[in-house]
Amino acid sequence: MQQPAIQVRNLRKSFRKRNGFRKKSELWAIDDVSFTVAQGETYGLLGPNGSGKSSLIRILSTLLVADSGYVEMLGYTLPEQQEEVRRIIGRVSVDAAFYKKLSARENLLYTALLYGQNAREAEQRVMEILEELGMENAKFSTPLEEMSRGMQQKISIARALMINPPLLLLDEPTTGLDPKSRRDVQSFLENLQSREGTTILLTTHDMAEAERLCARIGFLAHGKLVAEGTAKQLMRRAGAATLDDAFIRLTGEELVEEEMMAVAD
Repeated sequence: MQQPAIQVRNLRKSFRKRNGFRKKSELWAIDDVSFTVAQGETYGLLGPNGSGKSSLIRILSTLLVADSGYVEMLGYTLPEQQEEVRRIIGRVSVDAAFYKKLSARENLLYTALLYGQNAREAEQRVMEILEELGMENAKFSTPLEEMSRGMQQKISIARALMINPPLLLLDEPTTGLDPKSRRDVQSFLENLQSREGTTILLTTHDMAEAERLCARIGFLAHGKLVAEGTAKQLMRRAGAATLDDAFIRLTGEELVEEEMMAVAD
């Protein structure tokens, strides 16, 4: 039996919130979440802002440490083997950080050198990725601060894929993109998964995106995984005609797309 690419068991993470001058309360961003992702599978986590999606991705990306629970990624456990995990993942987030004064080319080559890659070979791979994402070659030398939100997100995806990672963690990768850029990114991810067998964990609150890209979907609400299955299984379980209706019936919440993520998410 093939080993799962991602195993998460009984994961919990809380943050302290100050109420007034003296009082503090705990907010559970992730509350006893368990799921597995098979190698080569695209698994989606659907939830509104504040549901815990981004906190979960940050833990899997080694940017946060869970309070308790078990995480294993391609045989490496967190947080004990975080250095090994960092070598096998690519991460794309809605708030990707860049050196905004530098060009797209300079940002990407800097990343390539950090990973010990040959600059010329890395540049060729990046150009191929950006071409597939529908980005013009002329934009490659433009400073990031002069690029649109959609262009910057395409650069972020190219950066994550430079090392050809077997695991790709996508945190709201198409939030705020125009319709064409969103379609370009979705088509690219479909082709990547089919061609390379990349395992993809995708967080989103776009129902159509989840239904298009994901073999299985988990519904997150208030830090809890309340249901999971294929889109058809979830709709059948909820007695709903659409995935959106299934989410509302199974979680009691609606998904509302916003430009920026809530801090607790």
